[in-house]
Amino acid sequence: MTTPSSADSDLSTTGAYVKAGADFDRDMDYIPDRITRDSADWPVEPGRYRLVAAKACPWANRAIIVRQLLGLEDVISLGLAGPTHDRRSWTFDLDPGGVDPVLGYERLQEAYFARFPDYPKGITVPAMVDVPTKQVVTNDFPWITHDLFFEWQEFHRPDAPNLWPDDVREEMESVMKRVFTEVNNGVYRCGFAGSQETYEAAYERLWTALDWLEDRLADRRYLMGDTITEADVRLFTTLARFDAVYHGHFKCNRNKLTEMTNLWGYARDLFQTPGFGDNTDFDQIKAHYYVVQTDINPTQIVPQGPDPSVWQTPHGRDRL
Repeated sequence: MTTPSSADSDLSTTGAYVKAGADFDRDMDYIPDRITRDSADWPVEPGRYRLVAAKACPWANRAIIVRQLLGLEDVISLGLAGPTHDRRSWTFDLDPGGVDPVLGYERLQEAYFARFPDYPKGITVPAMVDVPTKQVVTNDFPWITHDLFFEWQEFHRPDAPNLWPDDVREEMESVMKRVFTEVNNGVYRCGFAGSQETYEAAYERLWTALDWLEDRLADRRYLMGDTITEADVRLFTTLARFDAVYHGHFKCNRNKLTEMTNLWGYARDLFQTPGFGDNTDFDQIKAHYYVVQTDINPTQIVPQGPDPSVWQTPHGRDRL
């Protein structure tokens, strides 16, 4: 997720996320570099790279989850930005002194500027940073998790899940595309709609997709069958934020996730799987959306609920 596009000052969290009368259009133009086994510039090398992410951000959260699922914690270090940021950049305010202990930076922006002094776009997480040069390598979040699986396989833990199984690859690509366009991005299309008409159109698209997922999960434990795949990681980060943020803050309020039998059981099943729930921080999630997006929530009041303990209740999905 990027930082605000405009503000009263560089230190303000106030951002212009909504354009009056317009649909929300996510900018998908990221730094295209990749870390691969055969790369001359950015080769796979244990200990060389640092994943900078934020538990508040769904796009970054997926990279944190995949890193743990694959057992790459000792191979790729993790730097965590705090849940709120100002106009310039995500900041390392969770670390002592507000400085990332490996990079020595107060702001992720510094890693971008170390490589691109005039970097013109928003400073996004997740980002892979080259530790020796302290330069950003890439912020292309779909490719980051793809390459963590395919390019770092030599360093996966022995029992790491096969997040991209060959036998369902083609269908999984189709499912992930629909999940991204209609659900992951669909909640933002509702929340950042610039008119009643664009909001209502976005709302219908979102719930059409959620109803499709509810039906799909009626007779299968995970999106692609009996095992967890990348598709599940991508959907989970939106579901984890749904009742806490998207239902009210983004006006996605036909019903709550807890009122959808299959999706709610599925979400709890994943939450209770190592790598998912232990990388989900509801306080950081709420702080980010309700404090940063002040054109939607000008008071910056952060709601107390919902009660996160419901995520630990029995899910019953192991019957499938």
